[in-house]
Amino acid sequence: IRHPQATYLLRVRGESMRDAGIFDNDVVMVDRAIAPRSGQVVVAVVDGEFVCKTLFQRAGRIKLKAANATFPDIFPKEGQTLEIWGVVIAAIKQFRT
Repeated sequence: IRHPQATYLLRVRGESMRDAGIFDNDVVMVDRAIAPRSGQVVVAVVDGEFVCKTLFQRAGRIKLKAANATFPDIFPKEGQTLEIWGVVIAAIKQFRT
């Protein structure tokens, strides 16, 4: 962990990132000290709701893309709040015992 004081763990709910290898009930490690770049998986808060998606930035526009074709992309509209809470640096799997 490069930035221990800026790193946290978050449990993921849902299947929107399954094609990126992040599944329901996985725990992701998130680093807030990394400046998010286009193409990185991030944790964001959109209008108070946490999401884990791939960030795309182009010409000043932002898109949050799911890694599952059954989920729509998120294009934040004017008036919506969007905060990037960090870059996902790892996913931890829990195996059934």
